[in-house]
Amino acid sequence: MSSGANVEQPGVSVFLTVRNEERDLEESIEHILEQDYPGPLEVVVAVGPSSDRTEEIAASIARAEPRVVVVANPTGKTPAGLNRAVAAAQHDLLVRVDGHSVVPHDYVSTAVAALASSGAANVGGLMRPEGRTALEMAIARAMSSPLGIGSVSFHTGGAEGPSDSVYLGSFRRDALESVGGFDEEFLRAQDWELNYRLRRAGHVVWFDPRLSVGYRPRGSWKALAEQFYRSGRWRRHVMQRYPETASARYLAPPVAVGAMVVGAAAGVVGLVAGLPWAIAGFLVPATYAVGVVAGSVAVGSGLPVGARLRLPGVVATMHLCWGGGFLRGPEPVTPEREPATN
Repeated sequence: MSSGANVEQPGVSVFLTVRNEERDLEESIEHILEQDYPGPLEVVVAVGPSSDRTEEIAASIARAEPRVVVVANPTGKTPAGLNRAVAAAQHDLLVRVDGHSVVPHDYVSTAVAALASSGAANVGGLMRPEGRTALEMAIARAMSSPLGIGSVSFHTGGAEGPSDSVYLGSFRRDALESVGGFDEEFLRAQDWELNYRLRRAGHVVWFDPRLSVGYRPRGSWKALAEQFYRSGRWRRHVMQRYPETASARYLAPPVAVGAMVVGAAAGVVGLVAGLPWAIAGFLVPATYAVGVVAGSVAVGSGLPVGARLRLPGVVATMHLCWGGGFLRGPEPVTPEREPATN
C-alpha cells in the first residue's frame, strides 16, 4: 500500500484498545492499514496486560509499520485504554475500531465524509457478526436479529439518521473532549454511556448503515454466557446512574427471567404439594421455550444445520444471562477481569 498522503484531506487517527487479542489483532490492524483514505492516517493501539502474545504482536507490527503507535494501558480497563489512545493520537478526527473487528477498505473515507455531511459529533454504523464455526454462525445470526438482541439499528440495521448510540464510532476530538472522553468507571456499556452524554450536551450521534464492520463473535458457550451476563450487570449500572434511560427493551429480559423463575418454582411446589393450579406455573418457562424455538426457526433460515440446531440455545443463553446479570446488579470494578472490548 502506498504511504503517500493527500495533505488536503484531514488527518485521521484510528484508535483501539486490546487485551488478549492474539487471535484477531494482526488481521484487524491489517484491514486498517489497507484503507483507501487519501489523507494522513495513523493507528494508535493501547495494549493492556495480556496472558497471550498480544503485546508481542502489537510491538512487532509497530516496528514494521511507522503508522502504528503502541501505548501502554497498565490497568487493562477498556475505557482507560481508549482514553490513553486518544491522548496519544495526533489527529482531530478519531475513528474507533476493536481488536477483533474487520473494517472494509473504505471505512475511514466513509466515516470522514459522514462526519462532514451530518455535522455530528460521532458517526457509526452496523455491527456485522461473522461466524466461522457452527456456534459462531448461530451467535452471529442471533446478534443481528431482533429475536436475539432487540430492535436496535446498529445491530439489526435501519435508515441513516440520528441515533441513541452506534457501534464503535468516529468522533470529532473537540466534541469527545468536551464531555470528558470515556468514563473509566464503565468497564462495559461505555459506548452507550458516552453517546448519552454527547446527546445530553446537545451533540448529534449519527447512524450510517454504510459503516458496516465485521465482528467475530465469542467462540464458546461459556464465553457467550459471560459476555451477556456481564453486559446485563453493566446495563443495570447505566440505569442506576441514569434512571431516565430505562426502557421496555432493557427491562424485558429481567422481567422474563423473574417470571420463569417464579413459574418454575410454583410448578415444583405444585408437584410436591399436589396443587394442580401451581403446577400450571411450568407453563411460563414452557411458553418461553416454545417461543424461542419457533422464533429461531424463522430467523435461522439459510444457516447450516449445525448452526440452526444451536440457535435456540444461543438465543436463550443471551436472554437469560443478560436478564440474570441485570437482576444481579452492577459488578465491582475489577480491571484484571475486564476484556479489551465490549
